[in-house]
Amino acid sequence: MFVEKINAKYFLSVPMGAIFANSAEDLYKLGFHKKIEQVMEVIAVQKSALDGMKNEIIELLKLAENATRKYTSIFKEEKWLDNQEVCLMMNITKRTLQTYKDKGLLPYSKLNRKNYYKRSDVQALLEAGQPYNTNDNGSIDE
Repeated sequence: MFVEKINAKYFLSVPMGAIFANSAEDLYKLGFHKKIEQVMEVIAVQKSALDGMKNEIIELLKLAENATRKYTSIFKEEKWLDNQEVCLMMNITKRTLQTYKDKGLLPYSKLNRKNYYKRSDVQALLEAGQPYNTNDNGSIDE
């Protein structure tokens, strides 16, 4: 679009024959060839090397699928909750949740530095009655 505007101005000030004769020179003066050189890059790769890279990518995809396949069933069977969801569900603070974890009252799994809890474990703790105040020996003060 930039070149079209310049050509339009040039078109108005120069006779028709001169436009076509000098257009390549004008594009060169504008530095258009530099823009093309920066945008276009051609890389020649042998077909055998390209096929090899393709096969390696396919193998990596297979490895990733196999690595995640054994965990997808775990996450599909059970609903997992994060810290915030558990706190809201149990109506407790993050500190209380940490105490439950420290005392082994609520099992959890850690994934990428984030804790997850099985919904069934949270439900079981709720049904058993939340240990609102727990002593160091694990007994409950109500």
